Order: sequence, then C-alpha cells, then structure tokens
Amino acid sequence: MTAKTVLVTGGSNGMGKAIATRLCRDGANVVITGRDPEKLERAKDEMASLDGKVLTVAMDVRSREQVEATFSQAKETFGGVDALVNNAAGNFVVQAETLSDNGWHSVIDIVLNGTWYCTQTAAKEWIADKKEGSIVNIVATYAWTGAAGVVHSASAKAGVLAMSRSLAVEWGSRYGIRVNCIAPGAVENTGGVEKLILDERMHKRVLQSIPAGRFGKLEEIAGVAAFLLSEDAAYITGDCITMDGGQWMNGARFI
Repeated sequence: MTAKTVLVTGGSNGMGKAIATRLCRDGANVVITGRDPEKLERAKDEMASLDGKVLTVAMDVRSREQVEATFSQAKETFGGVDALVNNAAGNFVVQAETLSDNGWHSVIDIVLNGTWYCTQTAAKEWIADKKEGSIVNIVATYAWTGAAGVVHSASAKAGVLAMSRSLAVEWGSRYGIRVNCIAPGAVENTGGVEKLILDERMHKRVLQSIPAGRFGKLEEIAGVAAFLLSEDAAYITGDCITMDGGQWMNGARFI
C-alpha cells in the first residue's frame, strides 16, 4: 500500500484504528474519521512513528455533506483517496418489540446509509478521475444468519452485504472498482464484545461456541483488510471473508 491513500471511517479506536495502523505501517497514507476530534488526535499520535502519513477529519457518516467535504480535504492533502474502509458502526442489544424508531434509524443511518454515502462519494471521484479503487466494508455473520437482539444491526449489515455485491458487479465491469466485505465475529478489544456480552455467563457461552476456542484479534482483521486492498487480491471482488473462528458454521451466534 506504499504511496496509496486509504480512508477509514470509525478509525479512532477498535477495529478501524487497527486497520488504519496496519495500513500506515505498510506505508499508506490514511485518513481516519470519527465524531470525536480528541480520540482522532490520540490515534494519530499513536501512528506518528509509522511510515505513512495520517490525516484526521471529524466527520459524521450520516451527513452526506460532511462525507463529501472529507473526500475533498483528502484530495487537497494527499491528491485523492485510492481505497475506502467502511468501518463506522452503531449497535446495542434490544428486544425487537421494544426497539424505538430513534434506535432503529440511528443504526440504519450509520451502518447502511453512512456506508452508502462514503461508497458513492468515493466511486464518483474515482470514475471522474478514471481511477480503479477498492472498498472493504465491515459486516457481520448475522447479516445472513440473523440473531436475536440486533434486528436493527442485522438489517443494516445485510443491506451493506447486498450493496457490496451489487456494486462489485455494476462497477467492476465498467470502472474496475472492487468491493469486498469482512464479517468479524467476537474480536478482543473492539468495544463490541464488551457491549454485547453482558456478563461472565454469556462470555463463557460465546467462547464455547467458537470452534477456534478463542476470540479474534484486531491485528488479524487488519491483516485481511490490508490483503483485500492490495494487488494480491486484485481478482477478488464481491466476496465476504468470514473471520469468526468458525462460530456461525457451528450453529452459534455472536450474542
């Protein structure tokens, strides 16, 4: 990824920061976005010694105007974006019958609409510049299995998965744009495990449901993201790489 520029949404912590760090270590310039400027600056400081350069932009993916302004800023700073990682997400456990309209729209707006705004904005820039780009979207296995307690997130992630495959077909043949997904399971130090696994009993049950016998590591997700964005993956598009230690094939769910 040397001399390439990658925009990572939700890049100030957890999985997004791990991906941005790996790409920066590989020599890419990274644009990390999030809603908290202080978290973004802390993440940037942690990457200061790496080979790539870091641009932080406080951005809400739910705002198309902010998304477009971010891409414009990235173009001014680095000459344009070469790849995109849609990692920004929102989720919480809730019984479907008690889910509020605000809760539904909040998750849909971040995960589905936010991914679309960033994806379309990137594609428009690449098409105008006659550049072939690559996109990695972070989904979840319950996008195709379903799961209790996360109907809002499952619906949004399923939409992102369908979006990714549709665009891989439409934009691949016309513009050389690749779109792939990663579906992580329970991963350490993301905040997601701590938020969704509510007690020690649930923690033990989830761990026992994973054939690999452990939770995933941020570095593992980051490594696959870097691979999918690289030339080594130039013949891969419309795919979804599952990284859950075999959990979903074991008939189990993340929660």
